[in-house]
Amino acid sequence: MTFHVAVIGAGVGGLCLAQGLHKAGVDVTVYERDRTPTNRLQGYRLHINPLGAQALRECMSPELWQAFLATTGKGGLDFVFMTERLRPLIKLEAGERDANWRDHHSVSRITLRQILLTGLHEVVRFDRTFERYERRGDGRITLHFADGSTATTDVLVAADGSGSRVRQQYLPQAERIDTGITRVAGKFPLTEETKRLIPAHLYEGLTNIVPARGYSMFCAPHDFGGDPVVLPGGIGASEREGAMHDNTSSYILWAFGAETRQFPADAAEMPGAAIRDLVTGMIGNWHPDLLRMIDMTPPETVSLLPIRSAVPTGPWAATNVTLLGDAIHTMAPHLGLGANTALRDARLLCQELTAAQAKDVVAAIAAYESQMTVYGFAAVRDSLNTARRFVTRSPLARLGFRTFLRTAQRIPMLKERAFAAGAA
Repeated sequence: MTFHVAVIGAGVGGLCLAQGLHKAGVDVTVYERDRTPTNRLQGYRLHINPLGAQALRECMSPELWQAFLATTGKGGLDFVFMTERLRPLIKLEAGERDANWRDHHSVSRITLRQILLTGLHEVVRFDRTFERYERRGDGRITLHFADGSTATTDVLVAADGSGSRVRQQYLPQAERIDTGITRVAGKFPLTEETKRLIPAHLYEGLTNIVPARGYSMFCAPHDFGGDPVVLPGGIGASEREGAMHDNTSSYILWAFGAETRQFPADAAEMPGAAIRDLVTGMIGNWHPDLLRMIDMTPPETVSLLPIRSAVPTGPWAATNVTLLGDAIHTMAPHLGLGANTALRDARLLCQELTAAQAKDVVAAIAAYESQMTVYGFAAVRDSLNTARRFVTRSPLARLGFRTFLRTAQRIPMLKERAFAAGAA
């Protein structure tokens, strides 16, 4: 017997699932509220870790996997912790952090989404805003959309982000909290000229700024090294256009974090230039090179986002409705786990559904959820704890952390125990 899967949301996780199911011959349809594939070209680089890379490799065709590799950045993966005056605290070389460091990749969120759309022209339905679902007497599910249309499916997957309407109906007890932390991000353009204005380590690897108190900053290069990006043949014109949108130039993603109360109440409504000026005003005593990097960031690339996080939810009885990614385990961005956990969800759910017959679908979803809720909510807790640690206003806590980093740099055994296998 066969069954149909409906995925709400064409983000990275939902499309990875659709690619895997489509490749396996499972009938799948994705419903996306965006009007067109290129309607919303926004976002920053993503760090894809080995688990995320494994999910993409298994769910995509070999050609699309090569397209992914062709559009990844070429920046280094060494990780440096520094003070706000750019004094080094500790340096973690790629091999010290993770034996699988070659499976870490930097990719544009825009580009990855467009590549994942390739070959799904008959699968993805754009301009379909999901409103609610209802169960039929035969166990199937009817989907209702804002334009008055409906669709019927056997399995419903919520991949519609932290504001998921599916989750709100299905698991109203699954709450999201305001963490009290706000993040500002921007893209500093990397050219031969701008590279001369900042220290090399800011564009040669990953940098975590640990100031004396109150703030945090993370810098990550998305650098193509001047080489043109060449996509494999077979990528459709619309996907090629979208994929190249964010791959025409290199940049440093910088992300600044602070307690929300340190921003004006109307900060979220401010234009990019004003938000950028807020940040430079808050860090006026930092190293001039960091101030220059932020000040030279194009305002149209600057955005401000209050950070929300899921509250780990207890087990629920499995049905033919399930969730993945931010729809169930929204997390703070400070460990870079959000997209990778969504991709991990997609791979696991694809495996379970592909192996199931229609009569075993609920059992397949139960097997998926029993694992997803464990690693997903663990990532939520770890990300939130890290976010709070990095914006603490306690001078003693920050002094202790900086002292620990300096000590670990001098003692190889301590450094290995604290940061091996991706612990950083």
